[in-house]
Amino acid sequence: MGRRVQIALAAAVGALLLLAVGAYALDHANSDEIADGVRVGDVEVGGLSAEQARRRLHARLAKPLEKPVTVTFEGTKYRLSPDRLELHVDVDGMVDSALDASRSGALPTRVWRYATGGSVDREIAPQLAYSADALDGFLSDVAEEIDRPARDATVSPTPASLNAVPARDGVTVRADDLRSRLRTAIESPSPGHRTVSAPADRVEPQVTTDELAQQYPTYITIDRASFQLRLWKNLKLASTYTIAVGAAGYETATGVYHIESKQVNPTWYVPDAAWAGDLAGKVIPPGPDNPLQARWMGFFEGAGIHGTSDVSSLGSAASHGCIRMSVADVTELYDQVPVGTPIYIGN
Repeated sequence: MGRRVQIALAAAVGALLLLAVGAYALDHANSDEIADGVRVGDVEVGGLSAEQARRRLHARLAKPLEKPVTVTFEGTKYRLSPDRLELHVDVDGMVDSALDASRSGALPTRVWRYATGGSVDREIAPQLAYSADALDGFLSDVAEEIDRPARDATVSPTPASLNAVPARDGVTVRADDLRSRLRTAIESPSPGHRTVSAPADRVEPQVTTDELAQQYPTYITIDRASFQLRLWKNLKLASTYTIAVGAAGYETATGVYHIESKQVNPTWYVPDAAWAGDLAGKVIPPGPDNPLQARWMGFFEGAGIHGTSDVSSLGSAASHGCIRMSVADVTELYDQVPVGTPIYIGN
C-alpha cells in the first residue's frame, strides 16, 4: 500500500507540475495580447496584439487629437494648433496600460479567463500631454480679441444734424469656463467635440439707444459756414436762428463745448486785448453801450452766445469769437437752454 501511495502522490505532483507549466505557457502566450473588454477612451483594443493596438490607437485616437481645436464667437473662429499647444499623444503608454489591465489578477484568474473566454471590463484614459502656458496664452489672445467695453449711446453732431450712435453691449469672456471647455475638446478625438463656443458675459451700457433722447434733451449746433444756430429738443430740430460768428483772425472755436454760465443783461468784462482799444480791461455795465445785449450764455474761454443791437452783422463773420443773435432770438433761446447744454460748433 505504501508503494502505491507514493506512486499516486508522484503522479499527482507530476500532473500539478504539468498543469503549472501549461498555465505559465498559456499566460506567456497571451502576454502580448490585450484582453477582451479593454478600451482606451472610446477605442476598443480588446483581442488585439500590442502592435495592432498601436496602429488602431494611432489612427482613431492620436491623429484626431493632433488636429486643431477651434473656438467660435459671433461667426469668428480662433484655432489652436497642436504645435502651439505642444501636444504629445503617448500611444505606447496607452498600449502598455492596456496590457497591464489585461494581466490584472492572479495567474489562476488569468488562466481561467483565457480558458473560458472571459473579458476585462476596463477603460484606459487617453494619455496626452500639452503645455498649460500655451493654453493660457491662447486663452489670453482669444479674450483680447473678444472682450470689449460697453458703449453708451451717444450723438455724432454735424453743423446741420444730430446723428444717433447706437449703444453696444460689452463682452467679457468667461476665461475659466472656456479653459474647461478647451481641455475637454483637446482630449476628445470626436470631430464634433473639437469646436467649442466661447462663453461670455454681456455688459449692458449705462445709456441705451432708447434712452438717448433723455440723455440729450437739449442740444445746440452752430453752422459757421451758413451762419445758423440750430436748437434741438430730444434730438429733433426745434428752431433755427441766423447768427454772426467770429471774423477772420478771431474765428469762433470749433469743437464740442457746454453752456457754462448764463446771465440776464450781462456785464461785459472787456478782455485786455489789443482789439479792444481804449476799452481794454474795463468793465461795461448793462446798457446801450454794452455790446452784450439782453442775454449771455458762455461756453468757452470768454466766448459765448449773446444778443446784439448790430443786427446788420447777422449772417456774417463779424465778432471777436462770440456768437451774436438778435435780442428777440437770444431771449427766446435763453429760456430753453439750461447750463450744461452741449454745443457743437462746426465749420
